[in-house]
Formats: sequence, C-alpha cells, structure tokens
Amino acid sequence: MNDFDYLDQKTVYLDAACQSLRPKPVVEAMQKYYFEHNSCGERVKYPWGIKTDELVAATRKKVLKFLKLKSKDYFTSFTLNTTYGINLLLNEINPEQIKKLVTSDIEHNSPFLSTMATSKRLGVSRVVLKRNEDGSLPLDENFHKAVVVVNCAANFNGLQLTNLKEVVKKVHKDGGIIIIDAAQAMAHHHEMLEKTEADAICFSAHKMYAASLGVIVVRRDLLPKLQLTFLGGGMVDDVFENGYLLSAENKDHTHTIFEPGLQAWAEIISLGAAIDWLERRSKSDKVTLYNYATELDRFLRSKNKIHMIGSQANPTMSFYIEGVDSHLIGGALGQEGIMARAGYFCAHYYLDKVCKYPPLLRFSLSYATTEADIEKVKNALAKF
Repeated sequence: MNDFDYLDQKTVYLDAACQSLRPKPVVEAMQKYYFEHNSCGERVKYPWGIKTDELVAATRKKVLKFLKLKSKDYFTSFTLNTTYGINLLLNEINPEQIKKLVTSDIEHNSPFLSTMATSKRLGVSRVVLKRNEDGSLPLDENFHKAVVVVNCAANFNGLQLTNLKEVVKKVHKDGGIIIIDAAQAMAHHHEMLEKTEADAICFSAHKMYAASLGVIVVRRDLLPKLQLTFLGGGMVDDVFENGYLLSAENKDHTHTIFEPGLQAWAEIISLGAAIDWLERRSKSDKVTLYNYATELDRFLRSKNKIHMIGSQANPTMSFYIEGVDSHLIGGALGQEGIMARAGYFCAHYYLDKVCKYPPLLRFSLSYATTEADIEKVKNALAKF
C-alpha cells in the first residue's frame, strides 16, 4: 500500500527539508486521538486521559530508542519546533555556565540568531567557526564554559558534521555544553546521532513525517546547570505564595521542566506513529531515495549553466541557474505542479554573505518521491 496515494499524481512535492509529507498512518494516529480520546495528558484520570498518557509516554520512549539512548541518561521534552527548543535551552541554562557561545558558519538561523541574541543578552563573546570542506568542525578552539550550538546536517545540501562524536567529546573535555541541531538529520540520517553524548539534541517532528512539533532530547547531567525562568502550568506539583514544587523532582516527570502549559497531544502521538513508520522503511527504501537523488544530481551537474552547492549527491540539493532568477524558476515550476523552495532557506549568513550566492533553488526529496517525479522535474528544467 502506498502511504502517499492521497496525492494528486500531477503534483511533485520537493520541499521535505521544510516539512515532509505525512504518510497515512501518521494522519490516522492524529485522527484517532481526536475521534476516540481527545483529552488532556498528565492532568486527568478518566479513561480518555489515561489512553493519551500511555501513547504520549510511549512516544517519549520511542524517541530515545530511535537514537539508541538510555532513559537513565536522557529524557524527551516537546516544544514548538527546533528554533523554539534551542532558544528555550539557551534561556534556561544558568548564565554562570556560559562564558562563550560557539556556532559555525553553515548554520540555519535557529542556532545562528539564538547564539547571537544570547551573546548580547549575557555580554559574552560569540565565535563563528568555519566548517571544513567535509563538514567537520575544527577542534582547536577552547570550549571552557562554552555553549556550542551546531547542526549535524545542513539544510541546503545535507552536508554532515562528520566528526560529531569527536566534537562532543572535545567540548565536554574542555568543560563546555553542546546542543545539536538535528532538524535535517532525523528523517534519513538519524543513525549518525545514535548513542551521541551531546547535552541536548533539538529537532522538528514535521521534518520526519510527523505533525508540526519540536523535540528536545536532554542529557540528565544538564539539569544542575539550569536556572529556570520559563514556568507555568504542567510543570509543578504544588505552589505556595512564594515558591513551588517542580514536577521534575520526580524522575518520571523530568520532561516537564521544558513543557510549560498544555502540550500538543495529537502531534506528539503522531510522532510515535512516524517513528514506527520510519523504522519499517527497509534499507532498499533508503537506497531508492538516494538513487533518485543521484539521478537528479547528475542531471543538474550535466548542464553548463547550473551551479550546484556542494560536491556530493544528497536528497537535499541546492543550485542556481546562471542568469536566471531562482524565484522565477520556482514560480514557473510551481505552475507545472512542481513544488520547490527558492531563496536562502534561513541560512542567509553563509549562503548570501559568506559565499555570495544569488538566491538558490532547493529540491529536497523524501520517501514520497517517485521515479515519475524525477522525470517530470528533469523535463521541466530542460526548458530552461
């Protein structure tokens, strides 16, 4: 059964790096919540609420299992998106633990702007490291009491942080904290994050075939380094005139430390369904995805006036056509049912200021992509 057969056959969706399409089991999981047990989680004891609690708790466990992390060392909290998660973490870390902010040049605006804002707010230095050609991060920086926020896969060409484990080890050895932006890795490259010892991993469920939702996986060792300022309902077991008892004092409710207010229960449940769906993807599914990416990449590189960003084929690819406005191309493709993103993809600093590229066009493939989609894109681009 094709889990994307609800799509119009004339439509080609190539914007999965922004948000992926949702397979039927994910949509059905959300519908089931609304139709069968639409209730608050962690607040009620009637049957609907108990069912919601069971499914939400299962999703938290599935996230850790997906990354091969142990619950005794990590916990899972839910937010709005990756950007929100990174900002929340930077806001809640005790300022005494932050003597320097470190990020890299190829970052999405999520790490780039949040580290900039935190640097200005706390009056501490900020360092922007230049990534090596293979995507690795140089390790000659001193990370003493530094908070390092970097991606493990770029959102314009999929360039990976090839020395992720070494970076985490070096930051910790120097006494720093490291937060990984994994938004572009979780759908097709989550293996690179398995058993990582990062202090926090932030990602967006809507980029991995689930509903719109943010996730932060947090190392329990980070808790003593926090100074909470963002508080609200759902985070406390009791409140006094000038004090409160955090629910997070109970190990089974540690996740509430980053979850003020009512949560997106249906979306959380859909993430559990998406992880189940992803785990059912066979190795051949991934090979097929990369074969499509390689075929399209080869076609683009064969054209003299097309300039690709990066040297390796990846399901996420960006390029520009010499002498043609990418926004116009994006609009023209849209008229033919091909949906792709044009611009700088929230990576303005690197793509515009560092590399000085004109606005780009991005194709980001997914498990919903078909061979017919690739042929249609090739035929449409041939007109340019």
